[in-house]
Amino acid sequence: MILSDKGILEEIEKGSIIIEPFDISCLGTNSYDVHLGKYLATYKSRVLDAKTKNEIEHFEIPKDGYVLHPGTLYLGVTLEYTETHRHVPFLEGKSSTGRLGIDIHATAGKGDVGFCNTWTLEISVAQPVKIYHGMPIGQLIYFAVDGEIATPYNKKDNAKYNNKTTRPVESMMWKNEF
Repeated sequence: MILSDKGILEEIEKGSIIIEPFDISCLGTNSYDVHLGKYLATYKSRVLDAKTKNEIEHFEIPKDGYVLHPGTLYLGVTLEYTETHRHVPFLEGKSSTGRLGIDIHATAGKGDVGFCNTWTLEISVAQPVKIYHGMPIGQLIYFAVDGEIATPYNKKDNAKYNNKTTRPVESMMWKNEF
């Protein structure tokens, strides 16, 4: 079951969903619009290694925008900090974003119950496109969970993305054993 606008507001009132900053005008009938934060990052190397910590370079999006180019993976971040304590959050691109040829995630569109942070975006583009800090970039959809959660994400010892940040976070695949 997907939460409706009223359901999202009820969960915000209960404190089981937190969105900061929150703007009622961003609430859709069954989603909440999120915006692009002011930081982007790119990997320093053009060849990434899943067993190695791959370094990234952060930079701020200028006020007059920044042009993204195909063939480069950009890591972005949502302006909004979110917490989800009883629902599974999904982040999807807005149709307007997709119609510009912007993909906001390669595979990581689902969060975990207990995820408390900004969302790192895995941005790629079909053709050059200029983007801006604060532009609508995606929408959060909340799904109800059937059953009790044994250990929320923010309580897991091995959770790799628990450090609160306003900047994009690189892959932590290298922390896995394989």
